[in-house]
Amino acid sequence: MSGDPELFDLSDPESREAGLSAAVNACRRGRLVVLPTDTVYGVGADAFDPEAVQRLLDAKGRGREMPPPVLVSTPTTLDALTTEVPSWVKGLVARCWPGPLTVVCRQQPSLRWDLGETRGTVAVRMPDDDGALDLLGRTGPLAVSSANLTGRPAARTAAEAAEMLGESVAVVLDGGPSRGQVASTIVDATTEVPKVLREGGLSLAELREVLEELGASTAELGGPEQEPETQPGTQPEAAPEDPPGA
Repeated sequence: MSGDPELFDLSDPESREAGLSAAVNACRRGRLVVLPTDTVYGVGADAFDPEAVQRLLDAKGRGREMPPPVLVSTPTTLDALTTEVPSWVKGLVARCWPGPLTVVCRQQPSLRWDLGETRGTVAVRMPDDDGALDLLGRTGPLAVSSANLTGRPAARTAAEAAEMLGESVAVVLDGGPSRGQVASTIVDATTEVPKVLREGGLSLAELREVLEELGASTAELGGPEQEPETQPGTQPEAAPEDPPGA
């Protein structure tokens, strides 16, 4: 791949529509796109295109042991992607999506995708950003990681993302400076007891309040910190984010 990515300003209606169309076409061709989220900027690929997902990992300098999360445009998509979901999860996402919350669930075994070494799980988030949701509504689920090279800070502007990822991406959607300063909070939903894998945009206090209202256990929320990269279906910075997680 060569050449600079196409840059589109989402604040301009004409540029926005052109940019969304270009991003959809890029994803369909297996190319990468940079998109804004409510946390930090993300770099995305068609979640069901294994070669595109590998391009995403290569662009970031990341291995398959750090699979990207999947961003979705509606909470109902969670049902299509996951299985054996604890009862508290639907209540949690109903309260916190769209927003800076990523949930790690067991993936549907019938899904034909390859996100990396997920150990049968998938990290899912619905971002609270109109540009991201418009794109996801047209493309379907995207594998999205923070728009940065591994080891460097996550991009908070489209220019920062383009500077780091350059010709590895086809389209950059500029939604202005990121509203969030940190990545999403990641919650392990593969067991009946919620466990925080990474604290981010959703504070532990906010999370605890919601879970208590849902009647879910909060016993693991104050436990020892765990590095996200050691957990199934998560990654240390992202996205976008969610970050995407970003």
